[in-house]
Amino acid sequence: MGQIDDRLNELGITLPEPAAPVANYVPYVVSGNLVFISGQVTLGPDGVEYQGKVGADFTTEEAAKAARLCGLNVIAQLKAACGGDLDRVVRCVKLGGFVNAVPDFTDHPKVINGCSDLMVEVFADKGRHARFAVGAGGLPLNVAVEVDAVFEIA
Repeated sequence: MGQIDDRLNELGITLPEPAAPVANYVPYVVSGNLVFISGQVTLGPDGVEYQGKVGADFTTEEAAKAARLCGLNVIAQLKAACGGDLDRVVRCVKLGGFVNAVPDFTDHPKVINGCSDLMVEVFADKGRHARFAVGAGGLPLNVAVEVDAVFEIA
């Protein structure tokens, strides 16, 4: 086990199995030293969680937990892309966060902090990244949050 696996254990985090794609795409693409991870939703151990709209069905705090769950799925895909060795991660380059929210909701950044904070917890300074956090009128499976990511690997 590597340093990042040790860190996950310290944090009490067990990564899920990487989700298979549900349409005509691949879960990640490695191009040179970059890994582009397709949008990951709120898939938990018992199936899809956090279905509904932020600002109606979920609070900002609940939605941040949904974003954290997306982040766990991002890291699971990243681990697969790295052949199981998360110590190959040089840095998280960028996260893209989509929030299924009511029209007048404006705290999208606070929601996506749930994923951003996870990246820093797991990867320390290598987890600091550029990002966007935007509202969406709807997301696949009516999930509250979806996150995609770009990582640099060695």
